[in-house]
Amino acid sequence: MAPTNTIKAVNLGGWLVTEGWINPSLFNRIVNNDLLDGTQVQLRSVALGKYPCAENGGGTVVVANRASPSGWETFKLWRVDATHFQFRVFFKQFVAVNNGGNAVDVTTRPGPAETFEIVRRTGDPNRAKTENSVTADFVGDGNWGNDDPSVFLMTAFGTMGGEYQLTNGYGLARAPTVMREHWQSFIVEEDFKFIKDNGLNAVRVPVGWWIASDPTPAPYVGGSLEALDNAFSWADPGSQNGDEHSGGRDGIIEWGVEPGSIEKTVSVIEFLARRYASRPSLIAVELINEPRAEGVGFDTLKSYYQAGYDAVRRHTSTAYVIFSARLSADAGEFIPFTSGLDGTVLDVHYYNLFSDMFDGWTAQQNIDYVHNQRANQLAAVTKSNGRPLSVVGGTPTQPSRWEWVAEWNVNNATPEDYRRFAEAQLKVLGNASFGCAYWTYKCEKQHWSLRWMITNGYISLV
Repeated sequence: MAPTNTIKAVNLGGWLVTEGWINPSLFNRIVNNDLLDGTQVQLRSVALGKYPCAENGGGTVVVANRASPSGWETFKLWRVDATHFQFRVFFKQFVAVNNGGNAVDVTTRPGPAETFEIVRRTGDPNRAKTENSVTADFVGDGNWGNDDPSVFLMTAFGTMGGEYQLTNGYGLARAPTVMREHWQSFIVEEDFKFIKDNGLNAVRVPVGWWIASDPTPAPYVGGSLEALDNAFSWADPGSQNGDEHSGGRDGIIEWGVEPGSIEKTVSVIEFLARRYASRPSLIAVELINEPRAEGVGFDTLKSYYQAGYDAVRRHTSTAYVIFSARLSADAGEFIPFTSGLDGTVLDVHYYNLFSDMFDGWTAQQNIDYVHNQRANQLAAVTKSNGRPLSVVGGTPTQPSRWEWVAEWNVNNATPEDYRRFAEAQLKVLGNASFGCAYWTYKCEKQHWSLRWMITNGYISLV
């Protein structure tokens, strides 16, 4: 689809990069689907009434002497199969078993000695014999009583629902079939017709870094690249922050920290640019999605942006290169850097969500905030000199694009409230010089689904 003046797009979230909140039914058939990779657990010994703890957050023994749980008493699961798990402690090490049978957390890479079985009846097959000794010598002789040191009450929370969790949860035997069925049914050619007929002229397709790998690294499975090929065919005229949508396993930010992670991402960007540069429906390539200021330094990201930009430009001089602003940082911090580069766009995401400041606000307060503060924020990154220069439909424009959604924290909002909120954002979005993209096209949460919002009369783009 070719743009007309500015981009009116929708994100195809949850399609080629799975997000459990968008389509939770995908996870229904996973055994123990509340214990996926990255789930956080706290264990209370029924015999001692205390919580196991990685002393000092890691590097020494595991004890069971804490009266209440906090960070050091919380373990992140790495799932091996439906009943076997590895426990990651606060400082990224793994609970291991030494030759004497004591559980200690000294390893950085998990293996058989760091793998434990969870036998569920609100229990766990390790035992807390004393407050200072957690051992791993259970042989199936427990009675599940309150005096049984092998029994723990387990609290699980923070379950992640990304593609890693989905494919690792199903395992290599079942995941390929599950994913193939999802890719072939969640977005189809008819959806592109609906998008075009309802006033949109582009789609934004998040992809994971694994899309360029052959063979696809486990637990991911191959096939998403073919689905992306289909999207380009349907559209032809006449994926760093630790979150599940970036392929995170347990919420830890590894991008830019682990050796080779940036180079690997650049190679994926080049692969995609090379593959699709000749397609007339390629409008832009975004180099990364929502990097977090607390996890990725400015200089690190700037170096990656230059390498990613160069990779795209080796294959196309016309596709725009989109730079995402860092979350929790100055949205305009990359404008001086990108001012010397042609065909660049700054991506800013504004939501009246995910912040305590919006709690308890009325519908009108949210709408007024869009008309005033949001408009001012957008104007601050829309420079009058048009540099970095983005040319859309032949019109010189400034660097801005806005991802948005007509959802908020307003309780008991009426349909008319939602319509007015969407209209307010669309009015302000008219000043986003490159365009905007709704998150997302399909979602089981109705107001996040642009298709549902259009079909039910909440939003009109024609």
